[in-house]
Amino acid sequence: MTEQNFSNHARFFPPFHFFVLPVMLINFGWSIYRWKLSGFSLDGFVSVVVALALALGFLSARRMALSVQDRVIRLEERLRYERLLPADLKPRIGEFTVSQFVSLRFASDAELPALARKVLEEKLNDRKSIKQLVKSWKPDYLRA
Repeated sequence: MTEQNFSNHARFFPPFHFFVLPVMLINFGWSIYRWKLSGFSLDGFVSVVVALALALGFLSARRMALSVQDRVIRLEERLRYERLLPADLKPRIGEFTVSQFVSLRFASDAELPALARKVLEEKLNDRKSIKQLVKSWKPDYLRA
């Protein structure tokens, strides 16, 4: 496997990103096109609504999987912070947001305390900017 870093850490799941999503979007567009051709019939309207429901259903399922993943990361990181943060930062673990936990998971054990302090003190919450602060990348290959 290629060594993971900020520039290559985004993950695509080809069956979902390159098949399911495009097919759902094409189906939705095709349903609208057919509805316009049929003179805006009730049957065409139902086809558009079903196509939209399918597309939204798949997008919602993806979002739910990512939300569960973020919750698991939050739990894993809270345990890691208990082990690695200095005594003065441990009482502040509850101040970290999910976005901060998710972004800081890529920081190595050695650089985590300093980055955690910086994130809290500067109230950084943007995932991309926090990840860009990481110098020694700890890869995460088990993502949804």
